[in-house]
Amino acid sequence: QVQLVESGGGLVQAGGSLRLSCAASGRTFTYYAVGWFRQAPGKEREFVAAISGSGGVTKYADSVKGRFTISRDNAKNTVYLQLNSLKPEDTAVYYCAARTRYAVTDYSDNYDYWGQGTQVTVSS
Repeated sequence: QVQLVESGGGLVQAGGSLRLSCAASGRTFTYYAVGWFRQAPGKEREFVAAISGSGGVTKYADSVKGRFTISRDNAKNTVYLQLNSLKPEDTAVYYCAARTRYAVTDYSDNYDYWGQGTQVTVSS
């Protein structure tokens, strides 16, 4: 059983930055791929970024490529999402999710464990 806790959200102005953290329990987290998803009010949940168990492979949604960076520190059981050059349309609740496989995927149903989310609000 894996527990995930997101943190680092907040309110920032357009053009600003945030770093989100996803802290996980469990020794086997080292072998799990992790994804970040977001959901804005009235919209479907969308894929943001994912990283393989080793951290060697990453994948990004086109809307965030070049602005967001996903990374992980397996010694700390933590995955990070660095959000730069934030835009108002980035406003959403951001969720991290882990799957019991090493490969990256952007399909939410492939993930087994989910955090409760952290709110990111970008003002214009």
